Amino acid sequence: MGFLPDPLYEPKRPVSGTEVAVIKTSKGTIRVKLDGEGAPRHVANFCELAESGFYDGLKFHRYVPGFVIQGGCPNTREMTPEQVASGARGPFGQPGTGGPGYRIRQEFSTNPNNSHVDGALAMARSQNVDSAGSQFYFCLGPQHFLDPNYTVFGVTVEGRDVIEELRAGDVIESVTIA
Repeated sequence: MGFLPDPLYEPKRPVSGTEVAVIKTSKGTIRVKLDGEGAPRHVANFCELAESGFYDGLKFHRYVPGFVIQGGCPNTREMTPEQVASGARGPFGQPGTGGPGYRIRQEFSTNPNNSHVDGALAMARSQNVDSAGSQFYFCLGPQHFLDPNYTVFGVTVEGRDVIEELRAGDVIESVTIA
């Protein structure tokens, strides 16, 4: 096992299983029903980060047509949308390499709802299965080959059209939990 400098974190926020994330972007609003029963650690972590304002002002940094749109990297905070879209290195590092300073344990092996359907919300990670932190992605079409390796923690219930329009550089204006 490789060196992982960030400690494993156990989120403290209780989850009810009824949480909905409202993600306001520069292209519109997305509503995601979070899966607090199947992925309680990921939902609690996402809610803690959202409620602290962590995601506000970050940019989506990775767009692969027909695959995913990814955001949640704090390295994009001080970058302009144009810098992120161009793949430039930011003042705090390359977009896609940052996190919250900790990592959480995977739940894909225990989540009975772990299905990368069109519009699924899942956590990105590095090679280590327990390395997710803040970066998330939306599936642009079904991506079931990811099911055995990445934790799905929500599914889009509104704003699928917005997800289709997102590109690298688009802004996450705010994330609130309803």
